Amino acid sequence: MTQPDSLWLAQSLLNAPGWARVALTAPNERLREQAAVELAQTIICAMERPPTIHDMRQMTLPL
Repeated sequence: MTQPDSLWLAQSLLNAPGWARVALTAPNERLREQAAVELAQTIICAMERPPTIHDMRQMTLPL
């Protein structure tokens, strides 16, 4: 497994549910923990589905 780069990780976090990103700053400890679990699951799912790398030499054909 390759190590993800920072741009890929940032995009994965931005694709996480909005409530989880906002809830990390909530005053309620339980809500912060749930948000952290949701973000961790988002990252794990993204790691299981690595982004496809497109070969720039490959010509795209219209369908």
